[in-house]
Amino acid sequence: MPSEFDLIDRHFARPTPQAVLGPGDDCALLAPSPGMELAATTDMLVAGTHFFADTDPFQLGWKTLAVNVSDLAAMGAQPRWALLAGSLPAADEAWLGAFSRGFFACAGRYGVDLIGGDTTRGPLNLCVTALGEVPAGRALRRDGARVGDDVWVSGRPGLAALGLAHLQGRTALPGELGALCVGLLQQPLPRVELGLALQRRVLARSAIDVSDGLLADLGHICERSTLDAEVFVAQLPELPAGVDAALARQCQLAGGDDYELVFSAAPEQRDELSALSAELDLPLWRIGRLVAAAGRGAVRLIGERGEPVAVGRKGFDHFGQDQDQ
Repeated sequence: MPSEFDLIDRHFARPTPQAVLGPGDDCALLAPSPGMELAATTDMLVAGTHFFADTDPFQLGWKTLAVNVSDLAAMGAQPRWALLAGSLPAADEAWLGAFSRGFFACAGRYGVDLIGGDTTRGPLNLCVTALGEVPAGRALRRDGARVGDDVWVSGRPGLAALGLAHLQGRTALPGELGALCVGLLQQPLPRVELGLALQRRVLARSAIDVSDGLLADLGHICERSTLDAEVFVAQLPELPAGVDAALARQCQLAGGDDYELVFSAAPEQRDELSALSAELDLPLWRIGRLVAAAGRGAVRLIGERGEPVAVGRKGFDHFGQDQDQ
């Protein structure tokens, strides 16, 4: 049976051109570029909580890194390095080979060097720490929003949650839509190009990625910026056809696992953001606005006639009930 170090060398040893010193010592050594700040994030994926235990290992490898790269994208940071720690129930060479191929496919797509990590025996649990660079003072933070800002979201939030509902048997999606939704759930695409453009062109004042639910994550911007948000049903992306409308809307507003970006921008930036949408071939939807706080970071859903719409839940909370009103 291969040793821990044999497994690491066989499946995870790669050149690390962006590091002064990569794996093989007690620490990696990094040299940030002049004038840059480091952005650091970590996310844990646990079998049975974040993914099914029989998830395709290639897709799981991709997603394990992608969810961390998405956090860097939300800050407008360029991904650079990652560390991977995991507990594994067994030294399954075939599984590790597929997982590592998925991980490094994502790393290659977004320019990330794997510079170290750790393995141990235990329940399947994967944890990445990712680091990126952003020009000093230019990071997209949650506390930068202002009264009157537009609220924008990228892509098609809710499709990944529909994919999960499909896998759980809560709905049956038609062929192409089912494949699309499950694919977005299992192999998400972090919006790095969008985050970098928003930061470099000074188009956004605040941003966050959608991991726990559109309304819940927008609420984090509101809390940090001490503002409220109004989201207009009429301006949300069109719901997919052939799906129960109530379930599709719930997934769109509270499903999470999309890894799209929600951001705020001055109304004067609308034309440039529309041009950026076309340039990136990525839908950008202006879904609401930020207003002076009447509560503690409240997010209100507004109907097509201007009426308040009750929201049963806004997102996922690991240590309590799903976030509600």
